[in-house]
Amino acid sequence: MKISTVPIPIIQIPLQKNIQLFLKREDLIHPQISGNKYWKLFYNINSYLDQNPGNPVIITFGGAFSNHIAAVAALGKEYQLKTLGIIRGEELQYKWQDNPTLKLAHQNGMDSRFVSREEYRDKDFLTQILEKEFPNALIIPEGGTNERAVEGVQFMLNEETKSFDYLCTAVGTGGTIAGISRFAAENQKVLGFKVVDDQSLYDKVLKLSAKNNFELVEAHDGKYGKITNENIRFINDFKDKFGIQLDPIYTGKMLRKLFEMIEENYFPEGSKILAFHTGGLQGISGANELLKKQNRDLIDIN
Repeated sequence: MKISTVPIPIIQIPLQKNIQLFLKREDLIHPQISGNKYWKLFYNINSYLDQNPGNPVIITFGGAFSNHIAAVAALGKEYQLKTLGIIRGEELQYKWQDNPTLKLAHQNGMDSRFVSREEYRDKDFLTQILEKEFPNALIIPEGGTNERAVEGVQFMLNEETKSFDYLCTAVGTGGTIAGISRFAAENQKVLGFKVVDDQSLYDKVLKLSAKNNFELVEAHDGKYGKITNENIRFINDFKDKFGIQLDPIYTGKMLRKLFEMIEENYFPEGSKILAFHTGGLQGISGANELLKKQNRDLIDIN
């Protein structure tokens, strides 16, 4: 993998307040290895391939609509690497063809193993089994978060991002905010918008970042993956106003909460805020299928 030389645009989102809000379009970095996933995989893959392993294999974990699974599969296809996804939910082995994410991963060459939710929770044991079966494989954690991922996130920051007072990102497993926190300028405050109800996240991020310049904000609507009608309306309104597609699990929830905080005067007047669009758009098709079955409004992707 090579660091993209294509500039990632930063665009302003106009507000009716004395506050400036900008969005860094990391979702545009690659059609399928999107947003923060590109940078979280960057050092993991480069370090692994530098070891010249025989018959390289990349193994990772994820759920039915995982952005990480989709990104690893796309990376495997692009760089001609064998990939294996350990997928949560053994029932999916009989209907994966009906799942847009898993079907795309398969088309990109990823093999899948479906395990029960109970088995999936014990990833240490699963990893031990996989290490014996694939002694030369690179095994990447769920969501891609590890030390090398945090190092890779530094490329989401540059000279241009140093001019902002606040840096904002959605938080799932914690790797992206840890990297932003670690490599942020000294005067910058980092805000992480939690899309999962995990009370242990702060300690995880602090350990990975080694800096206390961040704050976590609840933005999960009760649990990971929950899509409320309010969130659908926000995403569709945002696209109508600004022409930018948001996903319903990460960036959509982050920006909706961020707009609420701006309205509630959380930020001092004159603040300059940068939010990161971390991709995840591949998950919209699957989300819309679930919403359609529930006879609910859909996320506009036209």
